[in-house]
Amino acid sequence: METELVGEERQGEAVMLEQNTELLTGKKLYLESYGCQMNFSDSEIVASILTQAGFETTNNQEEADVVLINTCAIRDNAEQRIRNRLKQFNKEKAANSDKVIGILGCMAERLKSQLLEEEKLVDLVAGPDSYRDLPNLISEVGTGQKAVNVLLSREETYADIKPVRLDHNGVSAFISIMRGCDNMCSFCVVPFTRGRERSRDPESIVGEANDLFERGYREVTLLGQNVDSYKWNMNKKEEVLDPSIETVNFAQLMEKVALVNPDLRIRFSTSHPKDMTDDVLHTMAKYENICEYIHLPVQSGNSDVLERMNRGYSREWYLERIKSIRSIMPECGISTDVISGFCGETEQEHQDTISLMKEVRYDFAYMFFYSERPKTLAARKFEDNVPLEEKKRRLSEIIDVQQEHSHESNKRAVGKTYKVLIEGDSKRSSDFQSGRNDQNVMCVFPKSSKQAGNYIEIKITDCTSATLIGELVSES
Repeated sequence: METELVGEERQGEAVMLEQNTELLTGKKLYLESYGCQMNFSDSEIVASILTQAGFETTNNQEEADVVLINTCAIRDNAEQRIRNRLKQFNKEKAANSDKVIGILGCMAERLKSQLLEEEKLVDLVAGPDSYRDLPNLISEVGTGQKAVNVLLSREETYADIKPVRLDHNGVSAFISIMRGCDNMCSFCVVPFTRGRERSRDPESIVGEANDLFERGYREVTLLGQNVDSYKWNMNKKEEVLDPSIETVNFAQLMEKVALVNPDLRIRFSTSHPKDMTDDVLHTMAKYENICEYIHLPVQSGNSDVLERMNRGYSREWYLERIKSIRSIMPECGISTDVISGFCGETEQEHQDTISLMKEVRYDFAYMFFYSERPKTLAARKFEDNVPLEEKKRRLSEIIDVQQEHSHESNKRAVGKTYKVLIEGDSKRSSDFQSGRNDQNVMCVFPKSSKQAGNYIEIKITDCTSATLIGELVSES
C-alpha cells in the first residue's frame, strides 16, 4: 500500500511538482482509452492532472509530445490490440526521439517488465492509483530513464480532481463513485490491477454532479466495479451531509444525486447480482430522472459454473433478482454479460445459459468466450480445457439467441412514446438527431429545433435489432 507523504516529504513533493510543471508547460498530450467506462473516466482524471502540469490535450497523435494509452487487461484480444497500437506509436517515435510513450491502467502492473525491457515498447508505466505521479514520471523519462509506478492504494479515489471532459458532447459524463473490487471472481484480473474496493466521499460526488449540471450536462453515469457495494462511513469527516446518518449506501447516494435537479438524468454501472437490493430498485422507481435500466452481469446460467467462477450467487438467486426488477419496474431495460466456455463447462451447462437467456430475454448483452488471465484464481485452480473452436461455437449460439431477443425487445417498443435526451446529430445523416431513452436504447428521429442536451418526446415507428426509429411528438 502507498504511504502518505507528510511534513517535509510533502513539501518536497510540492516543490518537485512545481519544477515539473515549468518543464512540461506547452507540451502536448494524446490520450487513447480501451476497455470499460472506468478507463475512459480515468483518462479524464489523467487529462486533468497533466493539464494542471502545463500540458495541452490534442487529438493528433503525431504532434503529441506524450502519448498515453489507458489499457484494458480483461481479455487477451484487448492486450493484443494495445500492443499493435504501441508498435504504431514507436514507428512515429523514430522520427521524434523525444516523444514519450506510456501505458496506464490495468496492463501496467502485469506487463511492466515485458513492455519496458523485453519488447521496449514504452518509456513509462503507471498503474491506476499512481496518476498523480505522472508529471514526475514524464520528467524522469526526460532524463533518459524508464519510469514506473504501479503501487496500489487503499485510499486513493481522486475525489479532489476535477476531470477534464474528453468526449466533447457536453451532454453526458461519467462520475466515478468508487475504485477497486473485493469480489475476487475467479476469471477476473481487476482486484489485482485496480486493488481493493474503496468508496468516494458522497459530498464530492454530489458536488461533481452539481458542477456538471451547471455546465450544461444533462446525464451522469455513476461508475464502480460493483456500485451496489458502495458504502461511505460518514464518521470519516467532521462535517457530514446528515449527522443522523452513520453511513451512506448506494441507494442513498443515488437519491442524493437525483435530487441535484430533476432535469439531470442518472445512470449507473455496474451492478452485482449478489449485492443489488430492493432499496436500489425502489429508489429507481421513485425518481423519474433515474433511468430504468440495469446492467446485471450473469456470466453463466448454471449454478456449478457460477460457483467455479466464484460469483457468489446461484442461477435461482439471479432469477429472483430479475423477478424483483420486473415487479418493481415493469418497463426496466436489462442487459448482461455472458462468458462461453469457462473452465470445465459442459454442453449441458452451456445449454443452461441458453435457457436462462430465453427465460430473462435481455434487451442487450456483451458476449465473449473465456480468455484465461494470468494471476487469477481460475488460472491457478482450473484447467482451461474447453477447446477454442468449441468456445466459439457456443458463443455463436449465444449471440444468435441474443440478437433475436434484442430485435424482439425493440419491436415491442414500436408504437410507444419515449422521453429522449438529444445527444447530437445521427452518425448517418445530419437530417436526423439521436439520443437514448430511459432503457438505454439509441433512438434516431428527424431533426428538431432543439439542440443537444434537451429532452424531446419521440413516438417509435420502426426499429432494427440495435436502434429505435421514431417521429417527433413534442418539442416541449
